[in-house]
Amino acid sequence: MDRSLSNYRPPTHVLPLLALTSLLATSVWFAVNAVLPSLAQMLGQEQTPAGITIAVQLGFIVGTFVFAAFAIADRFLPSRVFMISALLSAGANYSVIWLTESYEAILIARFLVGFFLAGIYPVGMKIAVSWYPKGLGLALGFLVGALVLGTAFPHFVRALGQDWPWQVVIQTTSVASVLGGLIIWLLLGDGPNRPVSGELHPKALMDAFRSPDFRASACGYFGHMWELYTFWAFVPVWLVAYQQWHQVDSLAISFWSFLIIGAGALGCAGGGLLTPRIGPAPVAGIQLTVSGLCCLLSPLIFLLPLEAFLFALLVWGITVAGDSPQFSALNAVNAPSHLAGSALTMVNCIGFSISIISLQVVEWFATSLADQWLFLLLLPGPVIGMLYFRPALMKELTD
Repeated sequence: MDRSLSNYRPPTHVLPLLALTSLLATSVWFAVNAVLPSLAQMLGQEQTPAGITIAVQLGFIVGTFVFAAFAIADRFLPSRVFMISALLSAGANYSVIWLTESYEAILIARFLVGFFLAGIYPVGMKIAVSWYPKGLGLALGFLVGALVLGTAFPHFVRALGQDWPWQVVIQTTSVASVLGGLIIWLLLGDGPNRPVSGELHPKALMDAFRSPDFRASACGYFGHMWELYTFWAFVPVWLVAYQQWHQVDSLAISFWSFLIIGAGALGCAGGGLLTPRIGPAPVAGIQLTVSGLCCLLSPLIFLLPLEAFLFALLVWGITVAGDSPQFSALNAVNAPSHLAGSALTMVNCIGFSISIISLQVVEWFATSLADQWLFLLLLPGPVIGMLYFRPALMKELTD
């Protein structure tokens, strides 16, 4: 890093604007999930959130490879890539309004949303690094926390107007994505420490895995990804199942979906604030352990009285996402410097591929497994993740 940047402190407005743009631009991620019951009625068939979410995840994986292979965020200004991607994802998201007669066309539109999100989420992290060459754990904590709120935002819009046409959710999130792109281009831009990722090396992950620290943090991240997106996708389904099982009349599904998913922002931001004190590994390890315990106890959680049930889901929502920025920061630190860009790209793609498998597994069992046992299928993620991550955690605790 340039010596002139060693004592650099970014302006105070940078982190709030980064968080705001991330929230707005990623609001298209789960937009269709929030209106899935209305779409299912129009399509005349039962739809689970798995198919819609898998389409976005696949698009994100393909987009991440394309953006990395062509070094798009290196050849062009990252803030410009972010803006254009936000505009294009908004357009793909909005097109769902015109595609209500074809489920396949909706899946293609969601794939395109995921593809262009690859120019928002990873590129947003690249912009964060350009402003925060030091203290990345704190910056990523707030950035990923804002992404979590963006993911929950469509449920918030739906909760505001249960009687509104479902198209309002799609329109609002599309406008939000446009605003996010314009804000980062017109009001923020790129920082003075713009990193260069270099060429994409397919074997980089294998080489990077020779490092025990990188292997530990990457496997912890993989376990986290088995749980995260499937939990987010099926939270509304679980809330409906609880409402029907316990015959609760007053449970606002969209509102509580927003709160439970959005609670992850507290875990991300709070973990970012704790990182300078106790380090990223303990923050990630504690949250992965707590969310794993929630998976283990989920059959009992489902049987709790309403207030205790919702409180447990809020705790789960906080911890299921709160470890994400710290695993990302650890992967960035532990990857060999000459392979960092390629290794992190591969890790992200594998992580999102794992989320697709998890979504598919839960969908397969959703019709045959009793509702209270559904989230027990997420337990292998945090268990296996902690088994591999534990050596790195113990190393940091004993140093």
